[in-house]
Amino acid sequence: MNTENTNRNFLGLIILGICIIITGLLVAGAYKYKFKSRQVIRVTGSAEKDFGSDLIAWNGSYNRSNFDLKAAYAQLKQDEMNVRNYLTRKGITPNQMIFSSIKIDKIFKSNYNEETKSTSSEFQGYNLTQNVKVESNDIAKVESLSREITELIETGIELNSPEPLYFYTKLADLKLDLLAKAAADARKRAETIAKNTGGSLGSVTKANMGIFQITGKNSDEDYSYGGTFNTSAKNKTASITVNLECEVK
Repeated sequence: MNTENTNRNFLGLIILGICIIITGLLVAGAYKYKFKSRQVIRVTGSAEKDFGSDLIAWNGSYNRSNFDLKAAYAQLKQDEMNVRNYLTRKGITPNQMIFSSIKIDKIFKSNYNEETKSTSSEFQGYNLTQNVKVESNDIAKVESLSREITELIETGIELNSPEPLYFYTKLADLKLDLLAKAAADARKRAETIAKNTGGSLGSVTKANMGIFQITGKNSDEDYSYGGTFNTSAKNKTASITVNLECEVK
């Protein structure tokens, strides 16, 4: 009986030892897997491209003031006709002109009474304002127009004429092209790092697009957190970044 019990105890110890070894191997394997899964490379790729605008927009406004609303409206409508005729002579077609509705504001003058220490308002008439916008793909024509539009002031029209704005109608295609190039740049950077640290690049685990920025070409504009969108420069530079996280084998 003693011999039989001894054999059983010995067998139990062997089984226990085997279980401990297997458990140790499993834990070591799990730790090794966990450790390996954390070996990643994080890089940022970038791409930029210079391009020219293909759409120009000029905005102007004119106004008339008169104590009589009907008279002010008649004057402004005459100004609208004169502006239309002027734009037509400059080669602008009707579908390239956009005239806004008329904005009407009442004008008041504040009067201060020294005796009563009070302020009163005195009605001075009406101020009527209308905006006109010209959009065209003929950038040179509208640029010339924006410089010569002050000729209307000589006719008595109170015209406000800011600088034209420049746009690009194929931004979606441009953005996709830059995204592809920025992603390729990020991948190349990651491969270089992996190769020079004795590893090889595995699959991509995470990819994030950065902010799309458009600035004037050769300008000192700063990027903004929400993205810069330049409309004052005819020639622009678009840029974008891609943040990439890749496994290392």
